[in-house]
Amino acid sequence: MTNRQSRPSFQLARMIEIHHLSKHFGPKVAVDNLSLTVQKGQVLGFLGPNGAGKSTTMRMITGYLPPSAGSITIGGVDMLDNPNTAKAKIGYLPESAPLYADMTVAGFLSFAAELRGLSGAAKKAAVEKAITTCFLEKVRSQSIDTLSKGYRHRTCLAQAIIHDPEVLILDEPTDGLDPNQKDVVRNLIKEMGKTKAIIFSTHILEEVEACCTRAVIIDQGKVVADGTPDELKRRALRAGSVHVKITGPGAASLAGDLARLGHAGRIEDPVTADDSFQGTVYPKAKTATGALTTEIYDLCRNRNLTLSELHEEPGRLDDMFRELTSQNQV
Repeated sequence: MTNRQSRPSFQLARMIEIHHLSKHFGPKVAVDNLSLTVQKGQVLGFLGPNGAGKSTTMRMITGYLPPSAGSITIGGVDMLDNPNTAKAKIGYLPESAPLYADMTVAGFLSFAAELRGLSGAAKKAAVEKAITTCFLEKVRSQSIDTLSKGYRHRTCLAQAIIHDPEVLILDEPTDGLDPNQKDVVRNLIKEMGKTKAIIFSTHILEEVEACCTRAVIIDQGKVVADGTPDELKRRALRAGSVHVKITGPGAASLAGDLARLGHAGRIEDPVTADDSFQGTVYPKAKTATGALTTEIYDLCRNRNLTLSELHEEPGRLDDMFRELTSQNQV
């Protein structure tokens, strides 16, 4: 089921290594031969539609669920061979993380620290650091059942980092928070990502652009895209397209001339009226985006046409997401 061959030492910077991971629930394939690695200092946004296999993958990474096939290595430790050692390296924030409502924040974190094997001065220091990191000073003595949802989320995050793990697995850590609370959690993730390997799942694509160094999109249990947020945006179909609005003598018949430009491909949504043209020009290749804009500008200048709009589409992560996953949605 797993590959027991030793790996070269230079790969130890890869804090999370998943190879050919699969999970079956009866006839249903939830995760299908999935492989990925996450290095120290990377914050990976884990994206996919509902039912894509995100939570199942994260539960296998943390050792909560056994895989049907494949291997999981955390900081060089095989999760299946040495689960306790591997789990000690992980901080896990599951979706809808449980809390003990009658405990105070400090009491709950002290309890979490004990579960992680901390005691004495080390436990006290860990609790204080978690409270400070997650901005819980004002509520440290409050019982958890009196906390707002934002402070509950921060308390859950604090228990995940109480033992200063090398790896963080966060399942929708900002779900249900207001914009201010989301901003706090995003900044925490971004800051912690400088020294840890982090995977967090989200449906909020702006979060990926705000704090992720890398994004992976999965659909039907398979990886369908992997790259930096900017790389994925540039792969969107509309990325690099140029929207134009041109007026002046002969502008209404300009579509043919635009299509014949050296870097132009197809033209979409052309609208002509009197001496005006409006439409979207796509480049022949993604690398031709800047060159296409220059060609359109030069064409209008040489013909004394007025270029009232010239907008190059940089690409959108939500477009990329829909293009890769919408065909499988009901």
